[in-house]
Amino acid sequence: MSTDVDPQVLLSIRNLNKSFGGLKVTDGVTMDLRAGLVTTLVGPNGAGKTTLFNQITGHLAPDSGDILWQGRSVLGRSHYAIARMGVARTFQDLRLFDQMTVEDNLLTVMEPSAWVWQRGGRAGAHARRDRAAQILNKTGLADAAKVRAVELAYAERKFLSLARIMAADAKIWLLDEPASGLDRGSYKLFLELLRGAVGSGVTVCIIEHNLDIVLSVSDRIAFLDRGKLLADGDPATILKDPHLAAIYFGEQTEAAS
Repeated sequence: MSTDVDPQVLLSIRNLNKSFGGLKVTDGVTMDLRAGLVTTLVGPNGAGKTTLFNQITGHLAPDSGDILWQGRSVLGRSHYAIARMGVARTFQDLRLFDQMTVEDNLLTVMEPSAWVWQRGGRAGAHARRDRAAQILNKTGLADAAKVRAVELAYAERKFLSLARIMAADAKIWLLDEPASGLDRGSYKLFLELLRGAVGSGVTVCIIEHNLDIVLSVSDRIAFLDRGKLLADGDPATILKDPHLAAIYFGEQTEAAS
């Protein structure tokens, strides 16, 4: 590990490149995710946002460049090894264990602390169930603890996806459109959970298209287009840039036409 690593930078992306055939989906992307901040990835559909998440989490290998977790490269590590290091994510398609109960979805995430050769025994098992109950209470899912995930309403499934990240004790949350489809009350709860996590030191990176959500949650914005990082910094400054606004709103106009 380098001796000049900034302790506030949990994850560094350095000159990351990935192509599918002749299409560059990440093109020399360099950025940092800093402790206790919310960074929002914005840009048109196909800009490379989800592909970037896939590379960070080990689901997709970059062609070149590096990804550093607290100064140490994670290239070549499996997605589950990276998750155990403290990097957790949600997916647009949620990827829950549909036939498991809500409670068991959380307990499964806690599995590394429940392996048979680790200490704890019955006391450890009770502690994990107590912690799962606390998380379900925070996310409004306490009454659904014994319900199968497949039987949940859409907003409840979104919160279960978030609860699984909370149960993993992740230091970095990568959230792919976590607030899409939420009603006003659910959105308010989502913001409370997000701000509470950030206040406790969690680093968050969000993919989001809704401008109101972007403005309400972001400490920083990273603007991607065609795989390139066009801007990275203060939200108000970036969103006032006429060139970036033309890209952002032009994509929305095309989608609506």
